[in-house]
Amino acid sequence: MNKQVTQALMLGSVAISFFNCGFVNAQSNDKTEQGIETVTVIGMRQAYQGDFAELEIPQAELKIDSQVLQDAGALDLVQALDLSASVARQNNFGGLWNSFAIRGFVGDENLPSNYLVNGFNAGRGFGGARDLSGIESVEVLKGPRAALFGRGEPGGTINLVTKRPTFEREGEIRLSAGSFDTYRTDLDWTSPLTDDVAVRIVGFYEDAGSFRDTIESTKQGLSPSLTWRVNQQSQLTYELEYSHQETPFDRGVVAVGLEGEEKKLGVIPQSRFLGEPDDGPMKADVLGHQLEFQHDFNDNWSALLGFNSRDTSLEGNATENGFYGSRQFLQLDGEHLTRFRRYRDYDARYQVLRAEISGLFSTAAIQHRLIIGVDADKFENDQVFLRARGEKIDDSKPVEDELDRLAETNQVINIFDPVYGAYPLPVPQPNTDRLETQESLGFYIQDQMSLTNKLDVRIGARFDDYQQELDNRRSGEVDQYSETRVSPQFGVVYKATDAISVYSAYGENFRPLSGATSSNNLEPNQSTSTEIGIKFALNDGALQGTVAVFDVQQSNISTVDADFNATAIGEAESQGLEVDINGQLTNTLNLWLSYAYTDAKTKNAFYDANFGVEVPAGAELLNIPENQLSLQLVKQTQLIGKDLDLIAGVIYVDDRNGFFSDQDFRLPSYTTTRIAANYRLSELLELSAEVNNVFDETYYTNSFADVWVQPGAPRNVLLSARFSF
Repeated sequence: MNKQVTQALMLGSVAISFFNCGFVNAQSNDKTEQGIETVTVIGMRQAYQGDFAELEIPQAELKIDSQVLQDAGALDLVQALDLSASVARQNNFGGLWNSFAIRGFVGDENLPSNYLVNGFNAGRGFGGARDLSGIESVEVLKGPRAALFGRGEPGGTINLVTKRPTFEREGEIRLSAGSFDTYRTDLDWTSPLTDDVAVRIVGFYEDAGSFRDTIESTKQGLSPSLTWRVNQQSQLTYELEYSHQETPFDRGVVAVGLEGEEKKLGVIPQSRFLGEPDDGPMKADVLGHQLEFQHDFNDNWSALLGFNSRDTSLEGNATENGFYGSRQFLQLDGEHLTRFRRYRDYDARYQVLRAEISGLFSTAAIQHRLIIGVDADKFENDQVFLRARGEKIDDSKPVEDELDRLAETNQVINIFDPVYGAYPLPVPQPNTDRLETQESLGFYIQDQMSLTNKLDVRIGARFDDYQQELDNRRSGEVDQYSETRVSPQFGVVYKATDAISVYSAYGENFRPLSGATSSNNLEPNQSTSTEIGIKFALNDGALQGTVAVFDVQQSNISTVDADFNATAIGEAESQGLEVDINGQLTNTLNLWLSYAYTDAKTKNAFYDANFGVEVPAGAELLNIPENQLSLQLVKQTQLIGKDLDLIAGVIYVDDRNGFFSDQDFRLPSYTTTRIAANYRLSELLELSAEVNNVFDETYYTNSFADVWVQPGAPRNVLLSARFSF
């Protein structure tokens, strides 16, 4: 047997038997002259997760693989997360970052939601909305995960698993064209360079218009990776992430109503852009590096070392819809919108180094599966922010006179008959200029003990020591804050049968709040969670599911006081039920079903200085629907002897609070339907067609206030051709 086969079989044996939580790609080749089948296997373990079958995990998880993503037509992270009803869309910062709530809770409203890539923090920063080029699967890890992953989002963790070399020579090019002058090209190619070195190159380019007036965008990305099998026990993988996006800042549409009246949506078309095209696009850039080294001591023990460095930036001008208040004409005449202009120059750097050992051993009759590790990270958040806004309206004078006087200063635009460039764009003046640095050293340990063949107990904890420094370059003040935290977890899982297990879990989570200093003693956001659930695997594991009920308590929610200084006085709770079922119903019919009922509300009343109102206890949290459903069916059939997949999908989102400080403003419920077909003409060519929002429903995906509401896209079509080589 040749050297390549020997190494592959030895490494593959370890990868399959112990590291099956990572991705494993096996491919059979032609038999050799000796009648032995050549098999090449490459596997990389996911950090912080260990080796557990789904029925052994005492927490709810939803893993969206590449086939499901392809069937759903998901090209970006937003579309992928729509497949999980536990995830709700949040304010997307004019289309320039990913923001989501898991189980009703979101983190800092002034930063994008954090997500992980191969266990490394990657959502921190300003690199634009995440494209799925280069992503193999998306994992929705529900409930607090700080005991292993460290500080993160209060309701759960999103982890993206990247595409890596497979030691097979294969590739594909996908060409797509669709509504709104959308054109896209995707490339994915992997090949061995030697017996022990393989490369993979994934990239994309997209040039797109929009259903929104004057909005055009371009984005491109490249994700090359290299894997070196150092020897039979060791493997080194390097990945690079590059992306560049240019898209105008777009706050969406406004709800219209005179002062004291109900604000109504649908008064202006969904397409109406209320910014200024002459502001040009915002530019977002990412340059990241990941390096992982895995060493298998034997079949039972492994070590994993990793390093990640990621630089992101966001820069550009934007003219934005102004809030209702003392400067806003829209509440006075229902026609003219006051706007303000901002310039942003944001830069962020995130670096982390981690080391982990995992394995199994026995004490008496108890088997232990142990994960123990340490990591250190540093996050630098550099923000320069300029603003130009108009004057207050003198309500003692006629509205027409004030409109004539302040039209230019307040950048007024007629929402029914907009004239772009009617006034010179104002020059923004200094507003914020600061550098915030967060550093952390963490130690974590988890032990899952098999007390019997059916009963497992999981215990774990993480210790974090972190510091924050806030350098206010505008005032010349430098302040610091430090904290230590212990995040425990506990879980029990009982395997009732080979196909059913029941579990319960408790966990804690924390997230440092931006703006913490020694003077304001801004303690981190804290959450605790309990859940119980049932997991099942039917049809010999082809159909899997989880039913879970949960309760999450959150404290130290970030807000501002009457002087607009950061404070953390908010408390909230979220309770609910989740059902996730996916897999094969029959040999030719696949099901994807995700449903969530979520009741998320504040527990205490507090003053919101952003809008000058008192938010009562029991107020609904922003953009959280009580009921949410994602359903997809894939029927596999044939047409003229060629494979044909017919796909139908439905997303339902309940009505929800659209303005945290005005509980009377709600976004209506909506249902969108998608149909698609994938037709494989040959082994080298596949054609695809999809129609989204088939019934052309008018809907709104998220909002921050009644003047920042994001409309959903009308009916649209995308055609694609996939060439394999």
